[in-house]
Amino acid sequence: MDRRQTLKAITGGATGALSLAASKEVFAQAAATAPQPAAAGRDRARAGGVPALKITDIKTFTTKVGGTNMINVKVYTSEPGLYGIGCGTHAERPTLVADTVEKYLKPFLLGRNADEIEKIWQQMWIAPYWRGSVDANNAMAAIDGALWDIMGKRCGVPVYDLLGGKVRNGLRVLGSGGGRDLKEMEDRIRAQMADGYDHFRVSAPGGGLGGGGSDGASGVERSAGGGGIGRTASGELVVDIVPSDAVYNRKLIETFDHIRKNIGWDIEIGTDVHERVSPRGAIMLAKAVEQYRPFFMEDLFAPEDVEYYKIVRQQSSIGIAMGELFVNVNEWLPLVSNRLIDIIRMHISAAGGLNLARKVAHTCEFFGVTTSWHGPANVSPVGHAINMHVDLSIYNFGICEGGKFSEQLQEIFPGCPEIRKGIRYSNDKPGLGIDLDEKVAAKYPAGNGPAGSNRGVQDRDGQPRRP
Repeated sequence: MDRRQTLKAITGGATGALSLAASKEVFAQAAATAPQPAAAGRDRARAGGVPALKITDIKTFTTKVGGTNMINVKVYTSEPGLYGIGCGTHAERPTLVADTVEKYLKPFLLGRNADEIEKIWQQMWIAPYWRGSVDANNAMAAIDGALWDIMGKRCGVPVYDLLGGKVRNGLRVLGSGGGRDLKEMEDRIRAQMADGYDHFRVSAPGGGLGGGGSDGASGVERSAGGGGIGRTASGELVVDIVPSDAVYNRKLIETFDHIRKNIGWDIEIGTDVHERVSPRGAIMLAKAVEQYRPFFMEDLFAPEDVEYYKIVRQQSSIGIAMGELFVNVNEWLPLVSNRLIDIIRMHISAAGGLNLARKVAHTCEFFGVTTSWHGPANVSPVGHAINMHVDLSIYNFGICEGGKFSEQLQEIFPGCPEIRKGIRYSNDKPGLGIDLDEKVAAKYPAGNGPAGSNRGVQDRDGQPRRP
């Protein structure tokens, strides 16, 4: 049979041919108007009950536990019961952050689409006009973290899945080496080694100030733990008695030497210099401790003195950590791109939040710089959860800072990350995996005592010193 005969047989003659032609036209029109695969997937998702969400309310919570002020927010949405929680903790200036959220960001964001995380971040970044204000950064970081939390919850996945999925099961945690004397410090390190820790930040006995600082500063009440940390008689100024470069360097060198001779070389050690010595003293220190192979020396210089890192790189192979005080891209990008640091130490909320941290981390990866986000006691458990979700999803994770959370914090923030055998683990729940219990939080108001504090450092003769 030829093709004409075949067509007649199939269509039943002329009438069938007309019917076939009409069917072809219908199919062509349907194909032209059919949605593309991505659009079809979006439509199916929205038809299944996932419409665009609107921000309906924002609440700010300031709590105080263990003398530390914490600032957290809840961002509520048009879907009943769905909210996100974020951290904007700036312990020294909590009221400024809370006011920024309540008076400026909340009116700006009500009614906005909660899905537009990047757009909202970019708009919050320029909202105060001057970039890099740490108070504005913390406020926007609190909102940003809550939006990522919402996105994870509505998708039914942890935030780290939104960032690309886990690269590792947990995060190795930085141990703490300190004590009243070298023997106590050694005992603490050994106890933590038995619990799985193998990276330690150590300090010279007496608080890491090189012999415990100096007595005799007028009006200073020494802290119970030593180290020269206290307050003036009026309680207004935290002071930190700084010895000379010679004393600080000698004490730290003795500390490193004791660890290597008595514990060995199979653990990593580092310290936070925290700008306590002059730039000249820091360069001498970097050269002197190289023999002990520190995996990091943190904040050898103040942010305004970072050009000195070029000299250190030429004269020493020590690991260099920097960034706790960075709040602007122009502070960290030159150091990273010129390979002048090895570890980025940014306080995520002070720098602008999770949305920025993921970009910083991926930039650092291309230059061999690893992460160790700032995570001491003055970061709320929500902030630690944000640090964790970024680190779980990136290749260039370095080390995690932060200890176990107190019973009070676990009560306020159900779902706190846990540490087991020196490794911090996520609970793998949707979103950030952590919540804030408002009734419990009300038991720990920030109104008890000063609303924040003033940082200060001075020599025993009263001269102001950094940090």
